[in-house]
Amino acid sequence: MTENTQRPSQIKSLSGQPRPTGELDSLGSSGWMPPTISSIQDTGLNQLGIADLVLKVLYFGGVMPGHAISDIVKLPYTGVLDSIMEFLKREKFVEVRGQSGFGESAFQYLISEKGADKAREAMERSQYAGPAPVPLRMYIESAKEQNRKKLIVHQEDLRKVMTNLVISDEMLSKVGPAVNSGRSIFLYGPPGNGKTTISEKIGRMILGDDIWIPYAIDVDGQIVQVYDSVNHELSEITDAKKLGTGVVIDPRWVRIKRPMIMVGGELTMAGLDLVYNEVNKFYEAPFQVKANGGMFLIDDFGRQQVRPKDLLNRWIVPLEKGVDFLTLNNGRKIEVPFYVLIVFSTNLDPKDLVDEAFLRRIRYKIEVGNPTYDQFREIFKIMCRILKVPYDEQGLAYLLNEWYIKHDRDLRMVHPRDLLSQLIDIATYLNRPPSLTKDLIDRACASYFVEL
Repeated sequence: MTENTQRPSQIKSLSGQPRPTGELDSLGSSGWMPPTISSIQDTGLNQLGIADLVLKVLYFGGVMPGHAISDIVKLPYTGVLDSIMEFLKREKFVEVRGQSGFGESAFQYLISEKGADKAREAMERSQYAGPAPVPLRMYIESAKEQNRKKLIVHQEDLRKVMTNLVISDEMLSKVGPAVNSGRSIFLYGPPGNGKTTISEKIGRMILGDDIWIPYAIDVDGQIVQVYDSVNHELSEITDAKKLGTGVVIDPRWVRIKRPMIMVGGELTMAGLDLVYNEVNKFYEAPFQVKANGGMFLIDDFGRQQVRPKDLLNRWIVPLEKGVDFLTLNNGRKIEVPFYVLIVFSTNLDPKDLVDEAFLRRIRYKIEVGNPTYDQFREIFKIMCRILKVPYDEQGLAYLLNEWYIKHDRDLRMVHPRDLLSQLIDIATYLNRPPSLTKDLIDRACASYFVEL
């Protein structure tokens, strides 16, 4: 989708967005929400697959009431699990051992010996015993629907987001269009000048509306776990099971804030494809799938265990086609949507990492260079205010002359924060208030800088 073909209704501005109205809009994201679910047919799964999942839950959980099983597999008891439990009772796979409340969902279920054999047979195929998956086609549809809108960032919006960052208008004029492209950004320059910080600010800016993702996906009986409590942050509105009387949202979906996932030198090529657990026999979605609808930051690019060229090769099709191809353990490839802003950040010279052909595929290349003396002074003032160290112009002048000019040392954006933190630690040890005195500055710099 190109910018000149989008309808106005598909574009959202960072500022002046209308507040959603109505109960459905307040729980939905970009106008999409999980469908209602009231029968097995609504799940898109077959009865035997759900039955196997329930048996595995009971195999590990012992005696459990129906509502507890429902909470684990994320399927409503009435209309879905009630018929599954009737089937399991009829086949002698489970037994009812009392009741802990009112209604059928309060029946206490115990797996039988025959059911345990069936559960072990199911675990030979997969030991997954969590939220029921949604079919792949449902996930694809949801990703497309929730990412139809294109974020448009204006200069004033970007300036607000970059609060407490000393960043030039020239830099903003590069970052803004790069964000609007929604494709890929290559940040490069010396360490300590805020590339990661800028990336995080961009990530917070593009997050926008919360989105729905499934706990897991079903691919012809293969389970792919998508939701990740480490990389995904739950939405502030999580009680979305019921929108009104008798209307139930499919609980297999979880509402999260648009993801902002960062990886560094630990990234491998294997981590960009489906990760198969040989013991538990189900898959975990790769980073870029978990980042769908948000941002994927590859920090310290060039320091991974794989060649930068190979890593960039991996992104050619997703960046150009908007789809990604993942490989199952049996060799089958599946196609998934790719709605990710990829940010590469590196301290290394781009010419040493990739050739011109690859850089051409990355839309925006932005150098984040060293600050000027005026910028350094402004950062220093800001950090003094934040860290509650009295600012002194003469103290800063001494720092610049003695530890930068005389040593021909480059300025870095991160130095004011780090040096003032060192100075505070030293002053605390000496039991005196932190201040920009020559002795405290010298002590802080001597313990911070290494002469190479």
